[in-house]
Amino acid sequence: MTPARGFAAFPPQRAGARFATSWWGRSWLQAMEDTSLDHVLLRKGRTYAKTGRLGPITVSPGRLAAVAGSEYDVVVRVEQLTDAAWERFLDQVAAKAGHIAALLDRDMPHDLVEAADDAAVPLLPAVGDLEPECSCPDWGHPCQHAAALCYQASWLLDADPFVLLLLRGRGERDLIEALQQRQAPVREPAGVPAARAYAAGTPPLPEPPPYDVVYSPPVFPPAPGVDVAALAVLAASAAARSREVLRRGRLPELSEYQDRVRLAAEHVLDLEPDAGLEAAVQAWRYGGADGLDVLERAWTPPRQDLARARALLEAGWEGEGAPPVESRRNRWTLGALQLRYGRDGRWYPFTRRGEQWWPAGPPERDPSALLT
Repeated sequence: MTPARGFAAFPPQRAGARFATSWWGRSWLQAMEDTSLDHVLLRKGRTYAKTGRLGPITVSPGRLAAVAGSEYDVVVRVEQLTDAAWERFLDQVAAKAGHIAALLDRDMPHDLVEAADDAAVPLLPAVGDLEPECSCPDWGHPCQHAAALCYQASWLLDADPFVLLLLRGRGERDLIEALQQRQAPVREPAGVPAARAYAAGTPPLPEPPPYDVVYSPPVFPPAPGVDVAALAVLAASAAARSREVLRRGRLPELSEYQDRVRLAAEHVLDLEPDAGLEAAVQAWRYGGADGLDVLERAWTPPRQDLARARALLEAGWEGEGAPPVESRRNRWTLGALQLRYGRDGRWYPFTRRGEQWWPAGPPERDPSALLT
């Protein structure tokens, strides 16, 4: 029987509701938006997705479907993976216990997607991979109804990455059963010849400890010449970083200054008054190392990125004419608001505080979403 999942229609959303908060949900939307040739239709699709006029959504292998306004049949097709590709994907999942735990926890680890890509298994769609169809008379690719379906699908992907795997061809139950069969213990005869043991290569490492263990801060007794409070902060930081290593597989290297900002952002520290450091801490809280980089460094993005952002800004502006933009490299100033484009492909908002531009909120891929 072909696996399929049905989801109730989304009710009307507030005007400022966001799409795709997970990184894989944002990748899904980027594939759709980068394919579109009409940013006005994308804007209409975002509005339509929030009105509650799109009916229940059905997800099945290679197919996303709904009814728009009780009259138009909307379908978005995705290429399914071959059986050989699924075998390679299952090999990557089974190779690391953390991958299985993350999927069951409704998370899609970066390193799993990267490992799948290395094995020629494209999990996330790229430009042109989403094929929209709609019975409405609009010739847009996608039309506003198909765009709305993709935007609402990003909410489903945020909540459950198995929706993406189902679109690629396999349901959750089939995947779990296949992984359980791969993990079945293999009984070896007693005693192994030395030549065979050496030929087998290095055995796999034992499974890592769970990363969801509740951290219990150690109690450090007072000692001469030792800052006990600072030592407790360092211990908590080391525990948090270790948990992230177990969860994600690796962490980016940080400079001494970046690590100082990270510590100040993630832990309550008594710092000497320093407006520059305060801004850096706020930038880290909104965007991590990428947020700190966009605060401190200007750079020249590719022209196509800036052209696309300008089109989104004009299409997303509600009212008579978009505000004038003073653009300089990756920094666009719109009156009392400045948008800065980061190397991670997101726009960061800044507002004036005295003579300094101050980080003002989390980033968005669509700069028009920051105008409110």
